[in-house]
Amino acid sequence: MDKKIIDISMELSNKTPQWPGDRPFSYSLTATKEDSGSVNVGEVKTSTHMGTHIDAPFHYDNDGLTIEEMPLDIYLSTAQVMDVTGMEKITNDHLKKPEAGVKTVLLKTGVWQDRSKFPERWPVFDVSIASWLKNNGIRLLGVDVPSVDQETSKDMVMHQAMNREERYILESIVLDGVEEGIYELAALPLKIKGAEGSPVRAILYR
Repeated sequence: MDKKIIDISMELSNKTPQWPGDRPFSYSLTATKEDSGSVNVGEVKTSTHMGTHIDAPFHYDNDGLTIEEMPLDIYLSTAQVMDVTGMEKITNDHLKKPEAGVKTVLLKTGVWQDRSKFPERWPVFDVSIASWLKNNGIRLLGVDVPSVDQETSKDMVMHQAMNREERYILESIVLDGVEEGIYELAALPLKIKGAEGSPVRAILYR
């Protein structure tokens, strides 16, 4: 039976919004087939947190794991999509009991409707979620907004709570049109030595 694949990744282009202050994404041809006589060759410049991406613990902990050290099975797992649309603050009380075998929870807030612009606001994710994830055997949390913390946060309380509980983070997924339920997730990072984050091509399939 063919797999039905749902792409939950943001498109990367010169119009993709970056986190305020980060390097914008750019792609350009540095050599054309006409110039080289054989091939087109492109160049990418980007923040490691551009579009749909994962955070390695080194992003918020100087002693944390870097991208190439991350266990890859975290990003190949059974995921449960939970709809929390309309909530301004999301706590563990808003989350459903995960189905058997689920190792990833993906939260659908529905806030980021226009992906050509950086969102002005998104819900607060309460730190109680981190301990709930651990207690339920969930290793990865995915959100459809740029961060599990607020844009202006300096203490990164949710990132730090996730780090204490050894839970991991996937951000800026696209869940428009994705229904609640159980899926298989693939969201593998690039193997960038020493890096604190990486863009991913995140997909759901059944």
